[in-house]
Amino acid sequence: MTADDALYWDGELTATRYDPESGVFFVIRLDSTQLGPAVGGTRAAHYATTADALADAAKLAEAMTLKMAVSNLPMGGGKSVIALPAARKLIAPRTWTRILRLHAENINQLAGHYWTGPDMNTNSADMDVLNDTTDFVFGRSAERGGAGSSARNTAVGVLEAMKATAHHRSLGSLDGRSVLIQGLGAVGTHLAALAAGAGAKILVTDTETDLLAAARDAGYTVVAPTDALTTPCDIFAPCAMGGVIDSAVAAALPANAVVGAANNILVDEEAGTVLRSRGISYAPDFVVNAGGAFCLIGQEVLGWTTATVEEHTRRIGDTLAEVYAISAADNITTDAAARTLAQRRLEAASAATQSA
Repeated sequence: MTADDALYWDGELTATRYDPESGVFFVIRLDSTQLGPAVGGTRAAHYATTADALADAAKLAEAMTLKMAVSNLPMGGGKSVIALPAARKLIAPRTWTRILRLHAENINQLAGHYWTGPDMNTNSADMDVLNDTTDFVFGRSAERGGAGSSARNTAVGVLEAMKATAHHRSLGSLDGRSVLIQGLGAVGTHLAALAAGAGAKILVTDTETDLLAAARDAGYTVVAPTDALTTPCDIFAPCAMGGVIDSAVAAALPANAVVGAANNILVDEEAGTVLRSRGISYAPDFVVNAGGAFCLIGQEVLGWTTATVEEHTRRIGDTLAEVYAISAADNITTDAAARTLAQRRLEAASAATQSA
C-alpha cells in the first residue's frame, strides 16, 4: 500500500489525533459496520512514517471485517494504531497511562461504533486502564469482569486449523509432523504446547534469546531467526509480525503448509498464487486466528458462555475445510476462497437482518 493508498482509503471512517506532549499519533480506522459495531484491537508500535501507521491500520481493519464475516460474528471490522515515537519498552509508565487515556477519549468520540481490545504491545491491564474512561473495550482482566488473555483460545483455533490442514493434505493427524513456530509470544508458546500434545515435532524461533532458552529447556528444537524461512518443515506457523511471506519467500519456502496466528501473513496476492502453484496449502490468517475474537468479543460483548466460545473455536477447522473446498472447486487461491466465503456470509447476514 502506497502513501496515497494509505490516505485515500475506501473504508468507512478514519479518525486521527496527534499529541504533542507524548509525540504519539493515534489512528482509528473503521472498515465496515455493515453487520454491527466495528471491532479490532489496539496495536502500539513505532512506525517510520505516519503513512505506514495509516496503512497498517487499514490492512488490519479490513482483515477484521473478513474475520467477523467468515466467523459468523455480528460485528464489523476496525483497528486502532498508536504510533509511538520510540519502541514500546522505552515509553515511561506515566506517559503510557496518559497515552491510553487519550486513546480512550478517542474511542468515546465514536459513540459505540467501535470497540477495541488487546493487540501487539497492549494487554488486559491496558484494557483496564481504557475501561476507566470508555465502556467500549473488551479483553479486560478477570478482576474487571473481562475474559483476560485470549492467547490460549487463539492457539486452540490455530491447532484446529492445523488438524484440518493435515486432513486436507491426507496426512491423517499431526502426530510425527514437524511444525515450525515463528514467534514465542503468548499465542506461540501456547501453540507449541498444544501441537506437541498432538504429537507434532516442534521447532521454534524468536528474536528473544530468553524465550529460546526456555523453549530449548522444554525440549523443542531451536532454529535461528535467520533460518526460519529456509528450515524444512511440514507446517510453518508465523505467530509474530505479519508480512512474512512475499513472492520470493513463497517461491522457496520449504514447507507443505502455512498455518499461523499472525495477521496479514502474505505481503500480497501474488505470494498466495506462488504458494498454490507449488502445492503449499495456505490457511488464511483471518480464518485461523479467530479464536481470540470468539473468546473476547464472544464473552464480553455478546455474552457467550465458555462452552459457546469453545464450540465456535472448534469449528475453525470446519470453516477452513470449506475454504479449501472452494479453492479447489473454483481454481483460486485459498485467500481468495476465504474472501469469497466471507462475502457470502456477509451477504447472507445482511439479508437476514433486512428481512427481520
